[in-house]
Amino acid sequence: MAKVYPQVPTCSPHITSEREIFTIWMKSLVCHTNGCTVFNTNGDIVYRVENYDKKGSNEVHLMDLRGKVLSTIRGKKLLAFRGWNGYRCSSSNIKEEKLWFQVKKYYGMLMGDLACKVTVGYDKYWIVRRTGKAAFRVVNINGDIIAEAKPKQSSSGVQLGDDVLTLLVEPHTDHSLIMALVIVYGLICRKM
Repeated sequence: MAKVYPQVPTCSPHITSEREIFTIWMKSLVCHTNGCTVFNTNGDIVYRVENYDKKGSNEVHLMDLRGKVLSTIRGKKLLAFRGWNGYRCSSSNIKEEKLWFQVKKYYGMLMGDLACKVTVGYDKYWIVRRTGKAAFRVVNINGDIIAEAKPKQSSSGVQLGDDVLTLLVEPHTDHSLIMALVIVYGLICRKM
């Protein structure tokens, strides 16, 4: 008689069951060019963006530490709105991309002075600017905070600069999606 073994659930390295805290430096490690570098709580580099071209480029790539492209973000310039499409790259070929998310920028009184609507399949989120240029939140359609970025402070309370952020990501949230949204927000604010 054949034995039946339960399938072991595969866990994405980009999703954890605990709240995660990242440090984002809005600079590339390569010649301090445009881009960003993301560190985990141990100080290890986990994500990076090398935007050699220029600030506000129409195409950027989110990579892991080793340079493997995880997603590509492409900007669309329209007359009234500017939008971005995010593509998840296959593990074997960067050319094999699948539309992952869409971001549309809005200005208005309801969501503050800047808000972006994010569509990921059937899920909807908002990127909402908080006080200051660097601070923002990613909230779901119910208004629950999924991730929050704010200026990083040292243990003595000194702010480290406009280009260094603390990013809090809630449990069971795809870190690579949040990092891609950080990139979009950086492009909107012309930080990358």
